[in-house]
Amino acid sequence: MSLQEKVMDKMKEAMKSKNSIALESLRAIKSELLLLQTKGGTSDKFNSEDEIKLLQKLVKQRKDSAALYIEQGREDLADPELAQVGVIAQFLPEQMSDEAVKNIVAKIIEKVGATSMKDMGTVMGMASKELAGKADGKAISMAVKQLLA
Repeated sequence: MSLQEKVMDKMKEAMKSKNSIALESLRAIKSELLLLQTKGGTSDKFNSEDEIKLLQKLVKQRKDSAALYIEQGREDLADPELAQVGVIAQFLPEQMSDEAVKNIVAKIIEKVGATSMKDMGTVMGMASKELAGKADGKAISMAVKQLLA
């Protein structure tokens, strides 16, 4: 079952249960999928890598918005954003723990022979490719900084 079909099924469930936050989140996913379809001029099918990138982008947007709202003391606006993160994240593969990310980054550093922060770009590039969909960029970046510092 494609991501688009899964989203449509969840949208039907959200409509029946009158869950407005889930519905809003699912509509955002559907909208981004349609934009991706029309932008590339491709068929209905995307590869799973494109779908994961799209979902990660949506989760990151909502987390960033929630962080800004919390920073400004507006928890009333942050709560729905964080709820949407939960709805969107259910379509993502399970994320790796920080410890697992560190272990993989350490192996990459050893393989590349990186010794200082000057090598961060090289390590980040390889780590991002290897951990695509399994960990967010922030977690990867933190692991690289800790191990190269």
